[in-house]
Amino acid sequence: MVNKLTTDIGRCKTLFSLTGRSKVARLHESSVFFLKAFGPSQWHLFMAEKHRIVIVEDHTILREGLRALLSSSPDFEIVGEAEDGRGAIQCVENVKPDLVLMDLSMPRMNGMDAIREIKKLCPGTKILALTVHKAEEYVRATLQAGADGYVLKDATHPELVMAIKSVLAGKPYLSPGVSEKVIEGYLEGRKRLKFRSGWDILTQREREILKLIAEGHKNKEIADYLCLSVKTVETHRANLMRKLDLHDLSALTTFAVEKGLITR
Repeated sequence: MVNKLTTDIGRCKTLFSLTGRSKVARLHESSVFFLKAFGPSQWHLFMAEKHRIVIVEDHTILREGLRALLSSSPDFEIVGEAEDGRGAIQCVENVKPDLVLMDLSMPRMNGMDAIREIKKLCPGTKILALTVHKAEEYVRATLQAGADGYVLKDATHPELVMAIKSVLAGKPYLSPGVSEKVIEGYLEGRKRLKFRSGWDILTQREREILKLIAEGHKNKEIADYLCLSVKTVETHRANLMRKLDLHDLSALTTFAVEKGLITR
């Protein structure tokens, strides 16, 4: 019965979205179909608008899989996709979605930087981070960047749907696997943060440049991408190497992998 209800509601909304007829005609046809199938008592299900979602994921097969999973729900509509942070910002500006499902480890601009920019541009848009990273400091940094929830990629389909609905309802969501780590970090009184590591004192620009260096980009390429002078990039590069006490590309790359900025 539930599956039939979902299927027929979807059919009603499909009828309403078809082009070639006036909006009034489309609404009339789809509403008549719904009322015949379910009666007035279920009218609120038809009138409920779908939540508009943007998917940000650099792996095509994962992005397509997420689109297929979420599109199967009568509650969600996929209105945009992006494969990196810059694309995500542009997409959100264009379509103004209700929620962004955001991967964190992506080329060029990562998810954390994109979250900060999106929250500046569209503070009402909810953001649910979808990632493989379980470390407490990574969760904390993502939430500080402005994410409304944090779900792991090993989550089941029902858990992902629950996470999306929770965040859309204004309730923060953390996967069970990371909730314990965040609580542990809180109970420890943030003792580990009393000593500020090199990573903690890097500026946002230095972290951005570190990621691009680790991805193999040359100073000139980084300068062009960030609209900076080569000299400025060289200065940032020298500063971040000094702060991290790392002195070659291999060490920087290893550090970036450890921090989840890139994947091997």
